[in-house]
Amino acid sequence: MIEVRGLTKQYGTVRAVDDLTFDVRPGKVTGFLGPNGAGKSTTMRMVLGLDRPTAGRALVAGRPFAGLARPLRTAGALLDAQAVNPGRSGRDHLRVAARTNGIPVRRVDEVIDQVGLGPAARRRVRGYSLGMRQRLGIAGALLGDPAVLLFDEPMNGLDLDGVRWIRRLVRELADEGRTVLLSSHLMSEMEQTADHLVIIGRGRLIADASLEEIMRGENAARRVRVRTPSGDDLAGALLRRHLRVHPTGDGDLLVEGASAETVGDVALELGVAVHRLAEEHSSLEQVYLDLTGDSVQYRVLAAPEPAGQVRR
Repeated sequence: MIEVRGLTKQYGTVRAVDDLTFDVRPGKVTGFLGPNGAGKSTTMRMVLGLDRPTAGRALVAGRPFAGLARPLRTAGALLDAQAVNPGRSGRDHLRVAARTNGIPVRRVDEVIDQVGLGPAARRRVRGYSLGMRQRLGIAGALLGDPAVLLFDEPMNGLDLDGVRWIRRLVRELADEGRTVLLSSHLMSEMEQTADHLVIIGRGRLIADASLEEIMRGENAARRVRVRTPSGDDLAGALLRRHLRVHPTGDGDLLVEGASAETVGDVALELGVAVHRLAEEHSSLEQVYLDLTGDSVQYRVLAAPEPAGQVRR
């Protein structure tokens, strides 16, 4: 388990993490989300004792990470896939980590096979692609067979097969009862993988709830898609009930703020045929954007239009 209590990190006048409190519990994949600059990586570094908090504390398995005698046996982490001596082979990198943590050398070959590095583990890291470095970093995190795992953007540089492998891996680790904290900007993957979400912005906690709760919360828009040959009549009746109705290009109506039962009842009262009726919910991407909209620090501004050009 990871416990974060009142965690704060100040860099001069910049407060990167601001009084952050949350738990990462075993048996679940906890997604750690936030815009660029939100403080995710800084938080993970403080959990691992790489940065000293200005205030508050972070505990791993009930103790500060720096106080663990054999840290890789308790917690494994991938924070920066580039933080490897490029002159060593992948296998030698793992052998050094194993030896300094009292881990049997045979475990090195086990994790090499587990992450799919194979013969590439005998090559120097300077020749690795980003995806191969990610696999090596994950092998290092798994080396001590730890109960706690932290992954910061582990899918960067991986192809589709690699992304699917990561998804299966973190799911299996959580199903084994381990504590998994996963940071990623890939909302579609997080929606398929995470059980619980911790969302921060500008260093502060925005949400700490199960994926299901967040997907069905007040920021998750609900709408109904309905198809009927009497679209104008049904739209008029729904508008009279103060519901928002949007025609689509394919002949459907999108009704916001209503349930399928409500729309079906209105259609029944009118006596109109319904050929399609289904509820739709916002994607995690849209819910996330709505939750963090006020916390984005870096925005792309629209390019100004050339002088004299008329926008059509």
